[in-house]
Amino acid sequence: MKKVTRALISVSDKTGIVDFAGELSKMGVEILSTGGTAKELQSAGIKITLVSDYTGFPEMFDGRVKTLHPKIHAGLLAVRDNKSHQDDLKKHSIPEIDMVVVNLYPFYDTVKRAGISQDEVIENIDIGGPTMLRSAAKNFKYVVCICNPNRYNDVSEEMKNNDGCVSAELKKSLAAEVFRVTSTYDSIISNYFLSVEDNPELPDEFAIPLKKIQGLRYGENPHQRASFYKLTTDGRSALTDTVQLQGKELSYNNIVDFDSAYRIILEFTKPAAIVIKHNNPCGAAEADNLFDAYKRARATDPMSAFGSIQAFNGKVEDDLAKEITSTFVEGVIAPDYTEGALEIFSKKKNLRILKKSISQSIPALNFYYDVKRVLGGILVQDWDAKIVSENELKCVTEKKPAEKEIDSLMFAWKIVKHVKSNAIIFVSGTETVGIGAGQMSRIDSTQLASLKARKPLENIVMASDAFFPFRDNIDEAAKHGVKAIIQPGGSIRDQEVIDACNEYAIAMVFTGMRHFKH
Repeated sequence: MKKVTRALISVSDKTGIVDFAGELSKMGVEILSTGGTAKELQSAGIKITLVSDYTGFPEMFDGRVKTLHPKIHAGLLAVRDNKSHQDDLKKHSIPEIDMVVVNLYPFYDTVKRAGISQDEVIENIDIGGPTMLRSAAKNFKYVVCICNPNRYNDVSEEMKNNDGCVSAELKKSLAAEVFRVTSTYDSIISNYFLSVEDNPELPDEFAIPLKKIQGLRYGENPHQRASFYKLTTDGRSALTDTVQLQGKELSYNNIVDFDSAYRIILEFTKPAAIVIKHNNPCGAAEADNLFDAYKRARATDPMSAFGSIQAFNGKVEDDLAKEITSTFVEGVIAPDYTEGALEIFSKKKNLRILKKSISQSIPALNFYYDVKRVLGGILVQDWDAKIVSENELKCVTEKKPAEKEIDSLMFAWKIVKHVKSNAIIFVSGTETVGIGAGQMSRIDSTQLASLKARKPLENIVMASDAFFPFRDNIDEAAKHGVKAIIQPGGSIRDQEVIDACNEYAIAMVFTGMRHFKH
């Protein structure tokens, strides 16, 4: 192992850098630095050499060119036990640089700022930093590369205990981290340019930048490892910036269910409550207040609501908190809570309480795509974000739906979109009555929706996430008093289905789009 004698330090995030550079200086390491980092180290009394003095070349273009110089990169990339490389260093009087400490311009934080111009965004694309890090990481056998302030202590401790040397194992680990960080950084920039395009095409190369938020106890099952990552190119309202106010650590399954609940609650502006179990809604309702909405949502399937995740789009008050805790619930997500509600929840110490604003605004930085892992690859698609307005509905039957039935159909369409296919739901007013999810045939889902119903099947409407392949679903719906149906249409047997509705005097509207959820 070779002793570290010269380090180049240039950081945007200056957390811990003065202490770390001070330790290096005490160990006799010569420090090269630039810009704000140099000023901060100098003001702390740490001796440094400016990179411009070291290279004999001034900074140019408002700092765009500082470290892009052969004297920097030759000193980083030269193989120490390669005679030809060493001869070139001597020939050009270039010293070796044994350590690079760099973290990158805060591109993502810059892009998130309101009113940011594209010129400002471009100036926050770091060129010199990634270039130095990658040079050092490529030559990790001889050069220490640090891009994460959390690693300063690891390095300084090894140097103190090994006469200024860093072990091969740690250098390799640091290099691997550099390549992860720089590749993620580049993918954030790439996705920014993709997000500002009008109606962008799916690109030939697709990189998804992720940053670990927390480790999880396990995945869907105890034998599976799991962690929670933030998608760093998505500035939308998301679970990754949710505040947990109390309760047990979130599990993998909790996060999946909270995500489902939150996605559905975003569909509503009037007071609404969503009850989720195993990634499917088992109850949903809209009412004049959250308390009534919750009572109606839970009444859809009280048995399945046991151990559920619940979402609300308004402040949870004391009476609602008391009602929620009257049975076993895994977690609640809402934009706010009264102090009394939090006091009530605090008596259930394991109950997970999350606070998350209900925001449907689209920021400057957005990730338009939904991804799913398959063996050997990843499927990428647009989000299923398209909605149908009331005036886009096409009535195809002799009977037209009444105004109240239209309201129920629109409510049902919002919910069925979030139910696993094949999906059928029964709705009364603006509350679910029966939900048939994830069956292999649509008739099974229709029958399941009636079997799951715990409320009277009276004056109900029906929603189907995809077209009916046969009229048997209409025959089944008629048995349960369905008054109106909303479905995409598009089956080769549409006329057969329409004729069945006319026989039973059931109104039916087509949306022209389906909502499969696999």
